[in-house]
Amino acid sequence: MKTATTLTAIVSLLASLFYSAGLMAHGDVTPQAVNTETLPQLGEEWREENPYRGNAEAIRIGSSAYNQNCARCHGLEVVSGGITPDLRKLNDENEFGSAAEADEWFMMRVRNGAVVDGRVYMPPFEGILSQEAMWAIRSYIDTRKYDE
Repeated sequence: MKTATTLTAIVSLLASLFYSAGLMAHGDVTPQAVNTETLPQLGEEWREENPYRGNAEAIRIGSSAYNQNCARCHGLEVVSGGITPDLRKLNDENEFGSAAEADEWFMMRVRNGAVVDGRVYMPPFEGILSQEAMWAIRSYIDTRKYDE
């Protein structure tokens, strides 16, 4: 009986260690602030297409913002490990018919997140990141081509 109790205790301990390691796997997931003061400010109305496409300053800011807020799930340099969507596919005409359609999908997902059956796969960033920060991130993603 003592062996069964000891075995149960060991299994419980290992299960709790694996569970807590899973909780800490992504580290600190607190969204990081993005300074967009060097970009033209966009105002209150949400844009439908990326106003910063090709803007070197937006790409610079977007690279930093992506690496601080998105890379932990979507991969360094926008190369997904396979669990989350590979955002480089936003630049693939076979996935999205046009840049405008890809922009629309991107902003819908970033603003609203992804919640399926009550499970949060991606948190909503509206109210956390500014429109300027979101479009800067999209500008950076534009530079990362998908070549499978």
